[in-house]
Amino acid sequence: MTSVTPHRDRPLDGTFAAAVASAGAAGHLVVQPRMGFPTVRQMREGLNAVKAARAHTVGTLTIDSYTRVGDDESARQALDSGADLNGYPIVAHGPDVTRALVDGLVTDGFAIQVRHGSANPVSIIRSLLDAGLDATEGGPVSYCLPYSRTPLRDSVDAWARSCELLAAHPGAHLESFGGCMLGQLCPPGLLLALSLLEGLFFRQHGIRSISLSYAQQTHPGQDTEALLALRKLAAEYLPDTDWHIVLYTYMGVFPRSPEGALALLRDSARLAALTGTERLIVKTTAEAYRIPTIEDNVEALEVAGREAAGPRSGDLLVENGEYGVLAEARALIEAVRELHTDIGQALIRAFGRGLLDVPYCLHADNAQRSRSYIDARGRLQWHSAGAMPIRAAASPTGGLQQADDLLNMLSHVQETYDQAALRQGSRNGPAPALPAR
Repeated sequence: MTSVTPHRDRPLDGTFAAAVASAGAAGHLVVQPRMGFPTVRQMREGLNAVKAARAHTVGTLTIDSYTRVGDDESARQALDSGADLNGYPIVAHGPDVTRALVDGLVTDGFAIQVRHGSANPVSIIRSLLDAGLDATEGGPVSYCLPYSRTPLRDSVDAWARSCELLAAHPGAHLESFGGCMLGQLCPPGLLLALSLLEGLFFRQHGIRSISLSYAQQTHPGQDTEALLALRKLAAEYLPDTDWHIVLYTYMGVFPRSPEGALALLRDSARLAALTGTERLIVKTTAEAYRIPTIEDNVEALEVAGREAAGPRSGDLLVENGEYGVLAEARALIEAVRELHTDIGQALIRAFGRGLLDVPYCLHADNAQRSRSYIDARGRLQWHSAGAMPIRAAASPTGGLQQADDLLNMLSHVQETYDQAALRQGSRNGPAPALPAR
């Protein structure tokens, strides 16, 4: 195993996994922003505001684009010149700066996760561990196919090393981003399979505290079934692992009206509460037209926290659910596991043979034979499944999809919520104008 540079001081009090577990034991949903600023002053201000929000929160250090691709020199130059960065350059700042940044914040059930988007996160993980932090996210598939041109084989190797770094740090936590592939238009069965397979990859490489992700999609009933199926699969496949589920508020084209955006956020919080989900990544009313401010993020955290404060349950799943999500996910997982005892090698072979095939993903290692569509009830279905061991539904349009079909699907959720907000506004008086782009 790869060794971790020893800390000069003891690790910060508390851990990310413990913070989520403590809130869950008390029946609370943990809500979390995706927030990153380049300077220590801005980042500290943001973290303080998240901690002070009237909700059960954890904080985020979202990493800048230069650092994500290993261009640490450009990140340092940007810091030195005062140029803008779209996140926190954790490697360029160095561990002492980051340790000082979070000093006094990681206490009393509040913890911080580093979020990055890198296919090769070794330097990021070294930096966060040396700074006393213990949680991050991603995965060999989920931070390779959507975000980079890195060959999948190289990403698998880099993530194996990264997991070993984390595993050498007791209590370290790793979240799979597999349930969020491309943010939208990926039917739930594949999202669950990818999240669970990355969880198995993490466990194989020594991680014992894992979260599995799922992104809210287009139909509440289908999403409910998916989240409950993910819990069932996690209990079966990761029985000796500390795990929890994280839901992402819809990650595709967001409503442009504040009312529509808040309605979508509230629906995601209710979905999390209904399914017993432990953590929710929120989005704000500003998502469609500008970078959210600290105040935008705090508002979203507090709205979601209030919406999820009611009764919570996770015991609703029927083995053969209405939408077949559990059976589809299990078929994909088992097909991959049959390819090789090493999960990383199995993933490489599965994508090479098209047994895993993410719709609309243009990465060279993706077969690009699968397509999805949104049916008349708003559910995500397979238009074509390529070589995957699942069946595609009969599309009402048949044949090849057109560009307009894809554009209509991409805007489906945005238009649904904005139109509902406009109808509600017309009943209550003149509806406010949508913000300018």
